[in-house]
Amino acid sequence: MMSDEVLVERPLPGIAVVRINRPDARNALNLQVRAMLAEHFTELGSDPDVRCIVLTGSERIFAAGADIRDLAERSAVEMMLRNTHRLWNAIAACPKPVVAAVNGLALGGGCELAMHADIIVAGEGASFGQPEVRVGVMPGAGGTQRLTRAVGKFRAMKMVLTGQPVGAREALEMGLASEVVHDAEVQTRALALATEIAALPPLAVMQIKEVVLAGQDASLDAALMLERKAFQLLFASRDQKEGMRAFLDKRKPDYQGV
Repeated sequence: MMSDEVLVERPLPGIAVVRINRPDARNALNLQVRAMLAEHFTELGSDPDVRCIVLTGSERIFAAGADIRDLAERSAVEMMLRNTHRLWNAIAACPKPVVAAVNGLALGGGCELAMHADIIVAGEGASFGQPEVRVGVMPGAGGTQRLTRAVGKFRAMKMVLTGQPVGAREALEMGLASEVVHDAEVQTRALALATEIAALPPLAVMQIKEVVLAGQDASLDAALMLERKAFQLLFASRDQKEGMRAFLDKRKPDYQGV
C-alpha cells in the first residue's frame, strides 16, 4: 500500500485527523484507499488516547467517488470477492465520534463516506451527490439506504435516480449536513467540534453514539430500552461521579474515560 494516500495526523490531544491524499485522482476511493481507511479507523477506534476523529480530504475536494478506471472492466464475481462492505464496516463500526470536514466534491463513494460520519461540517462550495446511475450502476456503499434514512424517500429518490448533486445549503436544509461554514473555515470548525467532544467524558460519548446508531432502526420501545440501559450503565463510571461532583463544586471536570 502507498501509505501517503491516506494520512493520519494528531494535531491536538485526543484528536486524530484521517486525510485522503490523492490530489491527482480527485481523492477517488480505489481499493487501496478503502483498505487504508479501514485499517486506520480500526486502529484509532481502539486507541484510548483518541477521543474524536476528523475525516477529510483536501481544502478543494473531499472525495469524487470510486476510481472508475479501476472498475470499468471488472466482473460481478471480482466485485463480490473484493468484500468492500467489510472495509466500509470498519468505519461504520468505529466507536469514536467521527466529524467529516467536507470541502468541494463529495460524490458517489465520497458522499457515502461522509454519511459514515456522525457530524458533517460542509463548506459553502461543497457538493453532495450519488451519480452512479449515470455510469450504468447504482450506489453500493449505503447511498440508497443511509441517504434515505438521512433525508427521506422523496429527496433521496431524486438524487439517486437523476444523479444530480445538491449544494451545501440544500444538503443542510434536507438533513445531509450538520452545519455549513465558509470554505476556508471547514477544517478549523471541524477541529473545534472535535476538541469540544474530546473534552467530554469518553464513555458517555461512545454510549451516545452506540445507542443512536443501534436505535435508529429498532422499534421505539426497543430503542428506549437501549437508551435506558446505557444511561444506567454510565453510573458505574468514575467519569459520572467526577462530572456530577464537579458540577456541584462549580469546577471544571477532569474526565479520564473510566
